[in-house]
Amino acid sequence: MIIDAVRNNAEWCQAMCHAHGHPGTFGPRAWTNERRTPLYYPDAVTLTEDATAADVLAGIDSTTSGASVKDSFARLDLAAEGFRLLFEASWIHRPAGLPTPAAPGDWRPVRTPEELAAWALAWSGDDADDAALFRPGLLADPATTIVAGYAADGRILGGAVLSASARVTGVSNLFATGDTDPSHIWAGALAAAPADRPVVGYESGGDLPPALAAGFEEIGPLRVWLGA
Repeated sequence: MIIDAVRNNAEWCQAMCHAHGHPGTFGPRAWTNERRTPLYYPDAVTLTEDATAADVLAGIDSTTSGASVKDSFARLDLAAEGFRLLFEASWIHRPAGLPTPAAPGDWRPVRTPEELAAWALAWSGDDADDAALFRPGLLADPATTIVAGYAADGRILGGAVLSASARVTGVSNLFATGDTDPSHIWAGALAAAPADRPVVGYESGGDLPPALAAGFEEIGPLRVWLGA
């Protein structure tokens, strides 16, 4: 199942890069992008356990600062290449068919550029630069569904991105606003995902326990490396 989670995440990275006008390339052992990727997104993602440093570094621009690599199986040591370990996380998996608790609020897909702009500002905590990451082109991607939960007064309670791939649905960019309980956001996001497909993603630190409480299990480690 970790292979499906890894591939799903790489395809979501590709969708984000495509929305910014410079998609990457899928190779046999890694997805790479020769141009610097959007904020918070890696320049390379390993796709197989036997991927090497050469597989990822050959396809990215590591001559300028800020290159990053998602080491999907936590097997690479890129310190000798001038990278430092940025963070570690766990891939998570939730089997198909599990019951989903009712989610407070009105949960629905984001459909218009105006709704997306409001969602992105809520996601970013009103940071306009970060919010600009989510471009309207994502709304035209059939594999991407951006969902939001709304209070009765129209306030955004939280949201997430759902990305469909061959056998799983990925969940990413999940957030809660104000004092909204993260468990309610997980419930809303899962209710919007197809019930007959496993859901995958990754989390770390304090964001991991709410995912586990929502029915996910840890299936493997990952690391993200950042270049100098």
